[in-house]
Amino acid sequence: MMRGISRFRIMLSCPDRRGIVAEVSQAIAAQGGTVVTAAQFTDPASHQFFMRYEVEEDGVELTEEGLRKGLESGLAQLLDGPNTELTVKQDVQRPRVALLASKASHCLVDVLQRWRTRELPCDIVCVIANHAHMEEYAGWFKVPFHHVDFTGDKAAAFAQVDKLLDDYTVDLTVLARFMQVFPDSISAKRAGAMINIHHSFLPSFAGARPYDQAHARGVKLVGATCHYVTADLDEGPIIDQEVVRISHRDTPADLRRKGRICEREALARGLRLHLEDRVFVYGNRTVIFD
Repeated sequence: MMRGISRFRIMLSCPDRRGIVAEVSQAIAAQGGTVVTAAQFTDPASHQFFMRYEVEEDGVELTEEGLRKGLESGLAQLLDGPNTELTVKQDVQRPRVALLASKASHCLVDVLQRWRTRELPCDIVCVIANHAHMEEYAGWFKVPFHHVDFTGDKAAAFAQVDKLLDDYTVDLTVLARFMQVFPDSISAKRAGAMINIHHSFLPSFAGARPYDQAHARGVKLVGATCHYVTADLDEGPIIDQEVVRISHRDTPADLRRKGRICEREALARGLRLHLEDRVFVYGNRTVIFD
């Protein structure tokens, strides 16, 4: 049986200067790789350079470790500086994902369905919820379910959630309308590896009951925001957003109904972008190569 051609993702972030693209391309070629897709961007405000390459082996068998070491050696001068990060991944890797939910099921079921139909390149290893009825939806897709009770000691409940994530060796935690605020310690521990969907077009209407806030303000658009979780509530780097038009006729219930479409779409797109390594976090902003 013939071995398939290996493909890798190379992500680089560093201060901009002349010749970076040429240096990286030459280093890839020296390792026996060929660039099949390329995207780059320089932030005009910070002069930070971002690059995402997809690379295939070209007549030479490559491994992730070998390619990384070769690039680190070939780009030693470029990488020896502040604000510089190089990541190399083989694209067959499937991150282990945990889904967390509360009472609403629409985001949870949507992500599970997209995963089942192979739209999302990951392995969903468990569903954790603070409402027991969510087990039904996990059961539809034969995913292990864990109910964690938050009605009593919340610190103990969060410790239980954190242990489950460790036990399942989770790479990415997705808060699919999980309506509990994570303690700073867990947010810091899983920085860059925890995604939330917030049911408003941030930074507008952060916190609780955003659709009621939007209705009271009389806005003509409502939306949803997929973002990374940080210690600051609903202020993490934004990955994706979606909006829908509303009118003066719409009640808060109408806004919630229309907003659910935005929530599903923004979460699915944001999750896919993260899984495909298309997101660079820089400060509290993101660079997205979609």
